Amino acid sequence: QVQLVESGGGLVEPGGSLRLSCAASGFTFSEYAMTWVRQAPGKGLEWVSSTNGRGGNIVYTDSVKGRFTISRDNAKNTLYLQMNDLKPEDAAVYYCARGYLFCGIQPCSVTRDDFSSWGQGTQVIVSS
Repeated sequence: QVQLVESGGGLVEPGGSLRLSCAASGFTFSEYAMTWVRQAPGKGLEWVSSTNGRGGNIVYTDSVKGRFTISRDNAKNTLYLQMNDLKPEDAAVYYCARGYLFCGIQPCSVTRDDFSSWGQGTQVIVSS
């Protein structure tokens, strides 16, 4: 069955960096677009970034452009999110999801139905 397992979250000071990983199994990873979604405490799901199966057609929500980088290693069946210059408002549970989305309206709220599979999430805390 499809399985997505995120890792790499943790506590970081404002201005710091983290790299999230999402290990995929149970499907042909390279054939699917992938997405990062986050959920801040007390808020809904927010789309962050998507990429196609080859690592192209990369799109970001405006608030992370220039700071976050999505990438993937299809040989390792792994999706990444490099997060630099982290801000307190980036604190959230970060999920990887199978599928692609580009939102013209920012910030972009999503639901679980927008993607076919989700991981369990990894928590990012940004605090001094």
